[in-house]
Amino acid sequence: MRITCPICGERDRREFYYKSAAVALERPDPEAGDGVWNDYLHLRENPAGVTRELWYHETGCSAWLVVTRNTVSHEILDAVLASEARA
Repeated sequence: MRITCPICGERDRREFYYKSAAVALERPDPEAGDGVWNDYLHLRENPAGVTRELWYHETGCSAWLVVTRNTVSHEILDAVLASEARA
């Protein structure tokens, strides 16, 4: 899989570190129960199809990117700097 970094150009995915889905998560109240905190920390959606993901260009320019990717085909549809990404 190849990711096109807006700064460095096309690179192998091994230069990047996958962080998570690029969605905002609501942090539970500090007094929420263990089950609520367990879900917040460990459970994530795992959709098949097009998703937006947060990636870090670890061995390149150190930029954070929002990558739009098809999780079925691994096709990269878009990659933009996280600071310029729209919700």
